[in-house]
Amino acid sequence: MADILTNPKARRDYEILETYEAGIVLKGTEVKALRAGRGQISDAFARVEKDEVFLYNAHIDEYSHGNLQNHLPKAARKLLLHRTEIRKLFGLASVKGNALFPLSFYWKDGRVKVALAVGKGKVQFDKREDLKKRESDRELKRVAMHRMKGK
Repeated sequence: MADILTNPKARRDYEILETYEAGIVLKGTEVKALRAGRGQISDAFARVEKDEVFLYNAHIDEYSHGNLQNHLPKAARKLLLHRTEIRKLFGLASVKGNALFPLSFYWKDGRVKVALAVGKGKVQFDKREDLKKRESDRELKRVAMHRMKGK
């Protein structure tokens, strides 16, 4: 499962409640651009509309060897999920403070998949707490490595 694109803001800005694997409807030039690793999803979000889920603001660069039928970089893209998953996502997304956003695009059996997450926005205090925890973990590892080298 090799990641094509990742969303660096997702885990920093949101507390992730649930994740889903979704297919995505892409045109040929979009797939070719993704194979070249050309795109970004840091500002992308998903929305449930009429029993369908769409991904907005996902930027996939135009394919360099494309022609007049090249795709639009910021077009809305349909995500493919089971009906029960869509209903569950609709319920979770309708709660105030929750958001639907992509964590990553990756290959699975030759197809592009999206790791879609439901998250609750973190406040500044939570972000600081995470930074402190990460820094203390690094310090503990540093001390442990120093002790192991000393023996």
